[in-house]
Amino acid sequence: MELNIKHDKKYQQFTANMGNEDAELAYATPSEEVIDFTHTFVPESARGKGVANKLIEEGLCYAEENGKKVIATCPVVKKFIHKNPDYQKLLK
Repeated sequence: MELNIKHDKKYQQFTANMGNEDAELAYATPSEEVIDFTHTFVPESARGKGVANKLIEEGLCYAEENGKKVIATCPVVKKFIHKNPDYQKLLK
């Protein structure tokens, strides 16, 4: 599934348009060096298709490219990082 993921710094989220609803990965920035991924949402019609994983990868790549450490408050993000050891170096 090809996704067009957009990063909205003002609203602190990565979004993918899924038709009627957007899938999103929301975050907070408790400090300049840290990004806390707080919430993942995928519309029911798009679940099970890897959408959340693509959003999470996009968010983690953004963190890495910008030298930020990651907090995974969202259990989906936490599980993704646990299953993908390459991203564990980003954890705060």
